[in-house]
Amino acid sequence: MAKLASVKERLHKGYAQTMDVTKTLADEKSQYQHIRIFDTVSNGRVMTLDDIVQITSRDESAYADMLTHLPMLEHGKVERVMIVGGGDLSIADEALKHKGVKEVVLVDIDGRVIELCKQHFGEINAKAFKDKRLKLEVADAFEYLGRKESKNRFDLIIADRPDPVGPGKALFGETFYDRIKGALKKGGYATFQTGVPFYQPWEITEALEELSRFFPRSGLYLSVVPTYIGGFMALSWASKGGKPLGTAAGIRKAKAAYKRIKLKCDYYNPEIHAAAFALPNWIKALVP
Repeated sequence: MAKLASVKERLHKGYAQTMDVTKTLADEKSQYQHIRIFDTVSNGRVMTLDDIVQITSRDESAYADMLTHLPMLEHGKVERVMIVGGGDLSIADEALKHKGVKEVVLVDIDGRVIELCKQHFGEINAKAFKDKRLKLEVADAFEYLGRKESKNRFDLIIADRPDPVGPGKALFGETFYDRIKGALKKGGYATFQTGVPFYQPWEITEALEELSRFFPRSGLYLSVVPTYIGGFMALSWASKGGKPLGTAAGIRKAKAAYKRIKLKCDYYNPEIHAAAFALPNWIKALVP
């Protein structure tokens, strides 16, 4: 395997980030995409798919924690979770920290991603792989959501979807959101990554407009994931009959639950939970 001296990600027009590589661990093409896993000088262990950064061991918590714990703590009684994508299992690992969860179903189209991440990201996912509540499905998540057994099954669906290119295209748009709604229990939540607003402002507007057609309540909150270049990372949510996320009452409920279950996180805490709903004016302007 040839050693990579550096890796450049050019996700946005006119802007790129480069990481110096100390060791190449995997470099292969699966049926669906080009998978690379490597160690870096400044960002820990990294996985890219088709040269786009998916996860780094240094900042994965800022992404996984916020998609997972924020809705789970406000909901209060999440028993069944579905993860769309998420083959690195960082989100599954966070969801399984909640003892009340009975099953976490992770559906990723690329089984090779799961295999390589089991081999190389044990620091993040070893506990998840050993947990009997985890169910791995190597399948098309869009198709899985439409199955009869998925109907009204999940309290929380987390769409750890990539950018809308390649095999990830099916995980955007109205048909996908309709299937998410069908798979949620009444009172359930769905969370989605919605791009970096500094470089992808249209993703917020388009996603929230589409979500509003299918869900009575939806909205936006923020995280900061340094290697998802551009500052704030937009995370959107939708509710099937549940209360809005981010209300004063919801934040108080989450804070009490956080203390009660003694949740340990690298990024999430009740103060971050509350602050995530404070949007800069230029991001507020993108909300339809």
